[in-house]
Amino acid sequence: MNTMRISNITWAGLLLALTLQACVTINIYFPAAAAEKAADKIIDEVWQLKEGQPANTDPAAAPAK
Repeated sequence: MNTMRISNITWAGLLLALTLQACVTINIYFPAAAAEKAADKIIDEVWQLKEGQPANTDPAAAPAK
């Protein structure tokens, strides 16, 4: 009987571990267009800083591409 109790506890622990692992997985998807736009903005700001110009923080005043 003692062997049966250990086996049930072991299976319960395994099931709990697998359930918790499944709950921790998080997938985040970013729209490609938004990610590309953000990357372009960062690149433009870096180039402006390299040229000695102050970075433009106003998105409305950014040059259109």
